[in-house]
Amino acid sequence: MIIPDYSVQFDTLPSYNPELKNVVVLATGGTIAGSGEAHKTLNYEPGSLPIEHLLDSVPHLNEIANCLGIQISNLCSADITGQHWLTLATIINKMALRPDVHGFVITHGTDTLDETSYFLNLVVKTDKPVIITGSMRPATAISADGPLNLFQSVALAANPEAQGQGVMVVFAEGIYSGRDVQKVNTFKANAFDERDFGCLGYMRDHQAFFYTRSLKKHTTDAQFDISNITELPAVSVAYFHVDADPGILDYLATISQGIVIAGAGGGIYSKPWIDRVRSLKNSNIPVVRCSRISSGITLKDAYIDLSANSIPCNSLVPQKARILLSLALTQTTDYHEIASMFNEY
Repeated sequence: MIIPDYSVQFDTLPSYNPELKNVVVLATGGTIAGSGEAHKTLNYEPGSLPIEHLLDSVPHLNEIANCLGIQISNLCSADITGQHWLTLATIINKMALRPDVHGFVITHGTDTLDETSYFLNLVVKTDKPVIITGSMRPATAISADGPLNLFQSVALAANPEAQGQGVMVVFAEGIYSGRDVQKVNTFKANAFDERDFGCLGYMRDHQAFFYTRSLKKHTTDAQFDISNITELPAVSVAYFHVDADPGILDYLATISQGIVIAGAGGGIYSKPWIDRVRSLKNSNIPVVRCSRISSGITLKDAYIDLSANSIPCNSLVPQKARILLSLALTQTTDYHEIASMFNEY
């Protein structure tokens, strides 16, 4: 990971235009920076092209904003870690203090993009736009989708209408909330959605059209502070299925400070699992109950939650519930306080 020189000035850029907004583009790798056999969409190496190549590949980008590119990492998104999240958030929080920085874009692999977007949505302390994007096709493929996604992300980051709306994802001309966005397809170019919640709006060329906004707390209204955190509390996800061995919960309790269960239906699991979850309460390991179904809501269940002391996740998917629980554990292990956070965020 590279920590940028925060003193770098935009007016040193060769194409600097004082009439345009200034956008910091933080590159982490992924398919958008991938390279492979010409024209093909499979069997490529993600995170192989530098940020300079990405910026140069977008025609007319210098007509919508002054872009300062910073290479934070160049990885497949499966290799993104909590340390990368803390680094990104720290960079954004520090650079956002500069009056000449108007917005941020993060280029990212798509497989864990939804997780990074939610983490940043909870810990970034600025109203300035923070936009995450990527691509489903490598830069060397026919009809690579990265250049348009990057162009529209920079346009949104430079748009005053994007201020105060939390971390957002721009993908395939859609604008999505960092809280609710989820990858919903393994290969199509329009691979992201907000499930039941649709999207916040659309991008057409460089124009943004907003129709809704997220009502959950985020960014400057969120209570989480990572300024003095060097490592996030470990939280694991257990996947329930027919005949699932509850012993997995015992193992996870040895390596985790909290556990999220991806349950069946509305977040249910078997009686043996309920008994194990009850014992975890005595070990001071909070358990959050989610659903393995991608749409819907998980609410308090009189039988499961009261008997087993679990916390319903509301509408978060398991991988995002894991993030919220981890941040909650930086402040408390109290079940009532954590449950309140899952209703607020």
